[in-house]
Amino acid sequence: MHTPLLNKLRLPAALGSLSYRDMEALAAEIREVLINTVSQTGGHLASNLGVVELTLAMHRCFDSPKDRFVFDVGHQAYTHKILTGRLKNFGTLRQTDGLSGFCRPDESPHDIFSTGHAGSAVSAAMGLVEADRVQGNAKPYTVVVVGDGALTGGMVYEGLNNNVKGRGRRLIVILNENEMSINQNVGALAKYLAELRAKPTYQRVKQETKETLQKIPLLGEPTAVGISHVKSSIKNWLYRSTWFEDMGFYYIGPIDGHNLPTLVRALGSAKWLSRPVLIHVHTTKGKGYHPAEKDPSGFHGIGRFDLETGEPATSETGFSAAFGQKLCAIAARKSNVCAITAAMSLGTGLTEFAARFPGRFFDVGIAEEHAVTFAGGLAKNGMIPVFAVYSTFLQRCYDQIWHDVALQGQKVIFAVDRAGFVGGDGESHQGIYDVAMLAGIPGLEIWSPSSYTQLSQTLDYAVDEAKSSVCIRYPRACEPPVPAVEADTEHKTFYCIGDADAPVLLVTYGRLVTEARQAVDALDKQGIRVRVLQLNRILPIDPQAVQLASDYARVFFFEEGVRTGGVAERFGAALLEFGYRGRYSIHAVEGGFVPQADAATLLARHGLDAGAMLAQLTMNNGQ
Repeated sequence: MHTPLLNKLRLPAALGSLSYRDMEALAAEIREVLINTVSQTGGHLASNLGVVELTLAMHRCFDSPKDRFVFDVGHQAYTHKILTGRLKNFGTLRQTDGLSGFCRPDESPHDIFSTGHAGSAVSAAMGLVEADRVQGNAKPYTVVVVGDGALTGGMVYEGLNNNVKGRGRRLIVILNENEMSINQNVGALAKYLAELRAKPTYQRVKQETKETLQKIPLLGEPTAVGISHVKSSIKNWLYRSTWFEDMGFYYIGPIDGHNLPTLVRALGSAKWLSRPVLIHVHTTKGKGYHPAEKDPSGFHGIGRFDLETGEPATSETGFSAAFGQKLCAIAARKSNVCAITAAMSLGTGLTEFAARFPGRFFDVGIAEEHAVTFAGGLAKNGMIPVFAVYSTFLQRCYDQIWHDVALQGQKVIFAVDRAGFVGGDGESHQGIYDVAMLAGIPGLEIWSPSSYTQLSQTLDYAVDEAKSSVCIRYPRACEPPVPAVEADTEHKTFYCIGDADAPVLLVTYGRLVTEARQAVDALDKQGIRVRVLQLNRILPIDPQAVQLASDYARVFFFEEGVRTGGVAERFGAALLEFGYRGRYSIHAVEGGFVPQADAATLLARHGLDAGAMLAQLTMNNGQ
């Protein structure tokens, strides 16, 4: 890669003395690093290409980490990482033991807050700023970068609503608009006034004029108020920005998020004001790489791809696609089936459904809590809603599942994608908590199919037969090469694989069924007989499965999920209640949050792959 400035400069300190021409050259070098690296590691490309100039301007105007940057989600912080001493290791992005694809305080003091989910940054920044006030700290600037997509969720508004009005709060919220329109530009005049408002000289003259008028006896204060009202009326007609200012923020924008001089002036103006400011910038997702500009959604989160064509390195379809195809088939025969997504139609396999059944497809934005209650309302009025959501984002709506669906007795189908280990996105995205979280909700069935056939059967069951809400969870993976069972034409709550007379029983579910099959086949060659009990419906546990397990002197349970509150603990408790006197062991995820690594590596690390199962069963050898 051609990166002379990146390798030469002492960053980010050197940015303050660079010409704008050199900064533009530096932006081009950074884009080259981003495109080349993400083509090899996968990651969030389009969003990061869109904020290169913005991030350069931030680091030129502020002194990180003394001044604090809080990136909402953190999926747009790659340039920030490159500028803060992580260029040398940037090739390890999202790799095992490498740089995180999000912000991580344990990775760098320049990363103030761990992020990974949308909408949290404003609230976190509010807490940082108010802690400074209460403790009498020297007042650094706290700068939040939030994308317009986050404004489709409620938490950003909760944070903005908590703004403490008045001077002295050094909080700057940068609203990065790159897809949806929040405020309209009204011709050249609006753009000119946006530039004018961004200049520190404008702010200074405005304040001095106000102070001078207020000193005039009798007429001064009313005149100042009158001018302010006229100014606000014109400004609101042009910008329609009343809402942000009613929240206590001084509004600057909209401005070109790729124009370095304009960005620097706007940030300088915000610093001079020394009060809560919202800067509205407009950027282009994927800027500088034509395939990403053409398809920003496809390059939002992408795996490895070909640099020349932009085509993904692999075109395999997985459980998400199988789910989407099956749901379309169901919707074709049942007119009351509808689909809901929280801004993830591509990732959850719903693009075909959206095209074929637009009247029954609902993208509610990054608002998982609303999605669930909305689904409850649909169900109440005769629809069968299917909410497709990543496991990690389902965590955000526990109360709504409990209060607005289960308590109401509504039938909602939760298609939980990315269940289990997810790989490069790391701690904030691992789908290993949903089962323990949902296990205590009355009336909720949880299924974990291990093949496309079982997924299809379970969706049919959920739509046609289930009387209450159903959660169907599946991994971010393709169907395994080893079939889950010899014959799964009949939909059951559990399946048995292998010799019924075997002395040892291995119990598992989901993706681990394939690992168990491989381990058992290897053991069989050694003369060690083990039977596999595959749970298809994992909760509530079928009493017949417990009764079957009680006949074995040695039972091993392997679970790709957290141990505490998981299925394995509940299955063991059910065995004890049944009077089981044999030996029972649990192998599940323990030891804190799970860092990034590919799923195969994580399965091995946590003793859940075929090799680990083989080792456990060989060591015990039925004892």
